[in-house]
Amino acid sequence: MEWIQLTSPDDFRVKKIYDSYSISFPEDERRDWYKFVALFCHPQVKIFSVIEEAEDVGYLILWELKNHVFVEHFEVFSDFRNKNLGSQMVAYLLNSHPRIVLEIEPRDLNENSKRRFSFYQKNNFQLIDEMYVQPSYGKLKNPVNLWLLANYHPENLCDVKDEIYDIVYH
Repeated sequence: MEWIQLTSPDDFRVKKIYDSYSISFPEDERRDWYKFVALFCHPQVKIFSVIEEAEDVGYLILWELKNHVFVEHFEVFSDFRNKNLGSQMVAYLLNSHPRIVLEIEPRDLNENSKRRFSFYQKNNFQLIDEMYVQPSYGKLKNPVNLWLLANYHPENLCDVKDEIYDIVYH
């Protein structure tokens, strides 16, 4: 598995990533194209295309924050799901970053959210906040009630959330 950091919205992979991102994530849980492209100018953001056997199989959008890495979006493309690639991607991420925080939909929302929560539990993530609210991505988008997971126990959850709110969503 190879991780390629994308450094420009002109990279040919970006359109495929954005197209899948737009289908896979609900409107309120994603950026519009212009805000997505603006991520490439932010010094704390890293966008990776994940390659397996010469095929683009997924991507990650990471924020390198003060005491942890925040995974804003993580996806295995639909053609490559159920092949253990997600677990391999998480294992690589865990080896590269000792402190990881991410958001997911509450487990009881639907069958997919139940599977997603189980996937993260199997990969050493624990629920750290079930009252978390993802701020709105823009004027026509709504805040979203999500769960916050981590692979460690933050000493001060309020500081973790404040940093995510202040840097990722503003």
